[in-house]
Amino acid sequence: MSQAKRALRLRAEVPAQVPETAMIMAAGLGKRMRPLTATRPKPLIEVAGQSLLDHVLERLRGSGVKKAVVNVHYLAESVEAHLATRPHGLEIAISDERDCLLETGGGLVKAAPLITSDPFIAVNSDNLWVDGPADTLRLLASQWDDARMDALLLLVPLARAQGHKGMGDFHMERSGRLRRRQRSHVAPFVYTGVQMLSKRLLRDAPEGPFSTNILWDRAIEEGRCFGAVHQGLWFDVGTPGAIPTTEAALQDA
Repeated sequence: MSQAKRALRLRAEVPAQVPETAMIMAAGLGKRMRPLTATRPKPLIEVAGQSLLDHVLERLRGSGVKKAVVNVHYLAESVEAHLATRPHGLEIAISDERDCLLETGGGLVKAAPLITSDPFIAVNSDNLWVDGPADTLRLLASQWDDARMDALLLLVPLARAQGHKGMGDFHMERSGRLRRRQRSHVAPFVYTGVQMLSKRLLRDAPEGPFSTNILWDRAIEEGRCFGAVHQGLWFDVGTPGAIPTTEAALQDA
């Protein structure tokens, strides 16, 4: 099948809507992005003239998301002020973690009462992606199977993970089920920071701060954690040095 025909097929298969609510993880300390994060939270670091947070909001809105739940901790007032003064076309709800940074899993649990769709989208605020032949979030939603899945992670092949210095995160079976990379081994897929989740994933969650990895590991053991391969560009913008290389790649895209 030619690339053009494949693109048309992807567009035809993608549903018109994604879940109406997305969770944006924006509470982290941004230690790897220092010194830029000494006075500014990482989600407000600019790449190609736009903050990382605004890149995410723009893509959520363009995919049909109606509401974004944003968790805040480090320099929370700056994030809230930014959201209040920038037009974004989304209903915004704040999940306040000022008193205690809850990490990714704890942040999802605290925000759950504000998340009004099930399943829902969860996105790290510090990742940047460009759509391929189809809208990325709609493509993700097109592969969701509620009977089989509690988590569907958007992955990118390690060879196309621009700016990523790791050894990969997951292996993926032909069925789409995921398994972890073994220690000291390379895995072919990298997690992009974008996922679609059922609230079932949050059941019996630990109290307080904890990583989403705990919930993923349970879902993997139960055969309910799956992957979908990103068709476009993805950039790991984790350090100050990654910003100019990402901007150069975006200009050429």
